[in-house]
Amino acid sequence: SLLPAQVGSTRYTLMQNLPWFGKRDLKREAAEAGADQAQGRTAASWADLAAQIKSAYAQYYYVAGGQTITRDLLALVGQMEKIAQVRYANGLAAQQDAVRAEVEQTALKTELIMLDNSKRQIKARLNALLSRPAYTPFAAPQRLRGIPATLSLENQTAMESRIREHNPDLFTDEAAIRVSEKNRDLAYKARYPDFVLGVAPTQVGNGVREWGLMVELNIPLQQASRRSQEREAEAMLAASRARREATANRVLSLLTENLSGLDAAQRTESLSASGLLPQAKITFESALIGYQNGRVDFATLLDAARQILNAKLEILKAQTDAQLRLAEIERLTGEE
Repeated sequence: SLLPAQVGSTRYTLMQNLPWFGKRDLKREAAEAGADQAQGRTAASWADLAAQIKSAYAQYYYVAGGQTITRDLLALVGQMEKIAQVRYANGLAAQQDAVRAEVEQTALKTELIMLDNSKRQIKARLNALLSRPAYTPFAAPQRLRGIPATLSLENQTAMESRIREHNPDLFTDEAAIRVSEKNRDLAYKARYPDFVLGVAPTQVGNGVREWGLMVELNIPLQQASRRSQEREAEAMLAASRARREATANRVLSLLTENLSGLDAAQRTESLSASGLLPQAKITFESALIGYQNGRVDFATLLDAARQILNAKLEILKAQTDAQLRLAEIERLTGEE
């Protein structure tokens, strides 16, 4: 029989590997930094998704607003057609005026079809971003978000500090640097041996009669391989730092670009609302009176009506562009 109590003696060996002092802490710290890196990637993904949703909603608002403006112009051109028909019936204008009004209405209806198609595509994209079926209905957009007063070129320094603290891409790269630093330190710790502690009780009959203690050292003799690993770890750390610097330059450049774009959009909206649109309305009213009195041709009247459309679309476009800039700035600051 091979039972321990029925043979001359049985020796048991229990062994435990123990790394050199500090190695275990470095591995733990590297794992924690790796967890932070994964958390940063997750935050960046959520911030990017939020920015896409905000941008898609702004585009949805733009298309819906464009439909309203175009329908208003379509109704206005319809009224102009009636005026042209009355003048033609009274022999004061050519039939061509009424025909041109019909052509303009057809063009506007075509634009409405294109806008409706764009609207369906944006709604499908929004539903996909929200993880909903593609044909889930949306309510008509009511208003856009307000632009915080702190988002300005004058406040750029404070915004840069905020981005350095909260940008998820920078957070991820900083965590990657910590991982590389701990791995570099581990590579240098490989110069020192690891321990193996063991205890070996010897059983004779039914009792343990002897105890043996064992201490082993795993001496790193492969110097060339170890030095190569150290150089690799240093190179990985340098690459992580360079990547972080490149990310910082990229996000700060994007901040400047979007703050400038936001400022331009706000100034364009203000100028169009206070100058371009009122001027277009005055021009149309003057052209309408002139056409009714026979001093202005119908082409000039149509052009004046188009100017109103273009002015309103310019305001709407500036508002939408400001929202797109806002969404991108919030993505840079890690806001969802």
